[in-house]
Amino acid sequence: MSRHVDTFLEMMAVERGASARTVEAYGRDLADVAAFLKANIEPALSGDLRRYLDHMQQAGLAPRTASRRLSCLRQFYKFLYSEGLRRDDPTAALDSPRLNQPLPKFLSEEEVERLLAGAQELEGIKGRRSCALLELLYATGLRVSELVSLPLASVRGKTAMIVRGKGNKERMIPIGERARTAVASYIDVRDAFLGGKSKTSPWLFPGPGRGGHLTRDGFSAMLKDIAIRAGLMPSRVSPHVLRHSFATHLLAHGADLRSLQQMLGHADISTTQIYTHVLDERLKALVQNNHPLAKLKL
Repeated sequence: MSRHVDTFLEMMAVERGASARTVEAYGRDLADVAAFLKANIEPALSGDLRRYLDHMQQAGLAPRTASRRLSCLRQFYKFLYSEGLRRDDPTAALDSPRLNQPLPKFLSEEEVERLLAGAQELEGIKGRRSCALLELLYATGLRVSELVSLPLASVRGKTAMIVRGKGNKERMIPIGERARTAVASYIDVRDAFLGGKSKTSPWLFPGPGRGGHLTRDGFSAMLKDIAIRAGLMPSRVSPHVLRHSFATHLLAHGADLRSLQQMLGHADISTTQIYTHVLDERLKALVQNNHPLAKLKL
């Protein structure tokens, strides 16, 4: 093992905000490479690492696991390069393993409208909170963990809000008029959710959970109930499905991948590109089902 591995892992935890589980996994991955090469991995060449990738494929390792290990190697050698410990990056010429990634599930625009209308039918303070949650989620594409833990201060801006996502990274996301109106209506009754003796909370959606805000499970259950009210199969509706719907609908209406990547908080644009495949499949289905020549048997 390279003597710089510990420094790299410490950097991942402190500067990148990687979780303890991720740091531990990266440590195991680098140790596995060192065991295969039977040498210090710091001076490894592209050919050495390509042999390791071939070894993983021959061993029947899952493509997703191989991809994660290659990602670990890329970050390790980029670290060595940025610190002046290497003059090159041996992973630059390596291709990532192909992943048979399933296409994300999403709702049609009409189904989302039905879902939002179902939330609007709820009465009282819980109805206002449900509307604010759903409108915000569909307007911003937030991860559910980001949504339920939004600080109250994050929605003080008139046109955008700042979100702290994975790796403790901040990003700015624009908010439409409809979502801002729903949030403003909810804030008028927000204090009713503080509960107990607490009269203040830093969270936009306070709740009785351990973190002091609405829980992911609590919101997911709420969403299932609204789906039933809207006449949708609850098994088809989840916070992540709404995130996928946000991304798919934006691309369908002309958004560019880079802007979408920033709003979703993806570290790598290849993660965002999956939504272009969704649109490709929709176009294929459209032609197959509607073109007059598509069903002709030759």
